[in-house]
Amino acid sequence: MAKTNYQTIDEYHQDFSGETLVRMQTIRKIMHELVPDVAESISYQIPCFKYNGYLIYYCAFPKHITLSNPYSEVFWEHFKADLKGYKTSKAAIQIPN
Repeated sequence: MAKTNYQTIDEYHQDFSGETLVRMQTIRKIMHELVPDVAESISYQIPCFKYNGYLIYYCAFPKHITLSNPYSEVFWEHFKADLKGYKTSKAAIQIPN
């Protein structure tokens, strides 16, 4: 990906289309529904949501969208069964397009 200087999530979304864009817009909508006072931001040149600290980041790639969050052992333990079959790392989940 070329070097960017995104200032808003809208700017980030402008570089995508189709199903990838729809999925990112869905993530954004869900965040605002679940956390009405959530703040949108760009951090590390990707979309980020903050509420009493960083909640979640997301970014798009040709074959997947990655959701990232600050590491939480409680989170991973709680969602272990739901995340079977997804590629994950210590703080990221890859959702295939």
